[in-house]
Amino acid sequence: MIIRSKAPLRLGLAGGGTDVSPFSDAHGGCVLNVTIDMYAYCTIEPTNDGIVGFYAVDRSEQFVSPSVPRFEIDSTLKLHKGIYNRIVNEFTKGEKLSFRMTTYSDAPAGSGLGSSSTMVVAILKAYMEWLNLPLGEYDLASLAYEIERVDLKLSGGKQDQYAATFGGFNYIEFYKDNRVVVNPLRIKNWIKNEIESSLILYYTGTSRESAAIIEEQIRNTSAKNSSGLSGLHELKLQAEIMKETVLKGDFEGFAQSLKKGWEAKKKTSSIVTNSRIEEIYDYVMEHGGKAAKISGAGGGGFMMIICDPKRRYELIKKLKHTDGQVMLAAFTEKGTQAWTIY
Repeated sequence: MIIRSKAPLRLGLAGGGTDVSPFSDAHGGCVLNVTIDMYAYCTIEPTNDGIVGFYAVDRSEQFVSPSVPRFEIDSTLKLHKGIYNRIVNEFTKGEKLSFRMTTYSDAPAGSGLGSSSTMVVAILKAYMEWLNLPLGEYDLASLAYEIERVDLKLSGGKQDQYAATFGGFNYIEFYKDNRVVVNPLRIKNWIKNEIESSLILYYTGTSRESAAIIEEQIRNTSAKNSSGLSGLHELKLQAEIMKETVLKGDFEGFAQSLKKGWEAKKKTSSIVTNSRIEEIYDYVMEHGGKAAKISGAGGGGFMMIICDPKRRYELIKKLKHTDGQVMLAAFTEKGTQAWTIY
């Protein structure tokens, strides 16, 4: 028996940062995101040898140990161990697990596409399939959030786990006491096709700043820092505005909202952007871009670019002369999936 799963990565279109406590607790947060055809993958192969093996082949990391009730958390495959500990503690009733797990992602950590949280969702979905765990979509996303943010104390928000679980275009609201409401948007196919045809992803390099950015945003919110806090309120407003532009097919409004969201994002932390990102942004605008922003916390990762579809090919050619990597992505409707091979 082999169990496989996958979960889609996401583009944060608007509102990212407002899903992070304490802002979401005090003011309520909202984001607009969409999943794309890039995934985190997990395979579980049950064994009878009393050994647990984790193999993250994209990271060239592995961990092999006799099956125990709990693994100590260290720098090696922290996510894999944290998920295992929670599954064993909550769901196996003392039964020892023996298996080989192989994982990899289509995007590196620090990409700004929610790759770490998406991997957590994919791994949990594989355990759900294998152990027949009775978890709904909200349960799965909430558990993924708790493992990352509470058990492992990793900085970040709540949107990625829900995006990977539900899939598609979602307008997601965040309230105090970890209450989350996912609103799937019914967007006409011609609107999705037009946005997709306007979209370029440009990889600027892995961000090593995301935790520091999020921690600065938390400090700014807690200290009621006027610039940082006003930036988060503007991000929330642009998520509300962009939702309407997407539903109505207002593409100029969509581009303007994306641009305003990026300006607001830069107010929330001093390290959201840097000279390299600004240089790339200016280059994009000079060669046909209508709007652009870094997806995720900032500091690096993927830049999401919107342009006139007629000028897309020309802009891609120009970007290929730079030292970043150009990628195209299609939107996906489905969230995380798992299946068993006998």
